[in-house]
Amino acid sequence: MTPEQRHANMAAIRSKDTRPELIVRHFLWHRGYRYRLNHHRLPGKPDIVLAKYRTCIFINGCFWHGHMAKLTDPVESSACCKIPATRQSFWVEKFRRNRERDERVQHELARMGWHCVTIWECQLKGNERAQTLESLDYTLNVIYLKDRKGKPYEIPAEEHFLAAEEPQF
Repeated sequence: MTPEQRHANMAAIRSKDTRPELIVRHFLWHRGYRYRLNHHRLPGKPDIVLAKYRTCIFINGCFWHGHMAKLTDPVESSACCKIPATRQSFWVEKFRRNRERDERVQHELARMGWHCVTIWECQLKGNERAQTLESLDYTLNVIYLKDRKGKPYEIPAEEHFLAAEEPQF
């Protein structure tokens, strides 16, 4: 490929409304979860924000975030993240910066009291998709119940009166 063709290909890659994002959003919507997209007031603009659950969901592309690739010397690709052979040092450094940024953003969100869930693109392919989405559903339910555990519902006390008396309302 010429540099111009490579540039055109890379520029055409979307950062929002990707197929993995749409899969997760469709699942959440049909399970009754309501969410916001790319909330600009939160660090890192999470892909999906469930305010009721105080949870941010990040859906990472395996290539752009260097999923399971070994970025130390010697550099090794993984099954879902192939490090390009050309300009390898540039890509390794880019993946390393992306990972550091992801970690920093998740720590900031945790300090603010938000739960963070990361779903990788490879987890939404093939047979793994159903298991990943079901575990997401389970995780959200556990988070919801755990956050509300400190506020149990109390039955209001009833005022008792004798059967011969008229109740005073």
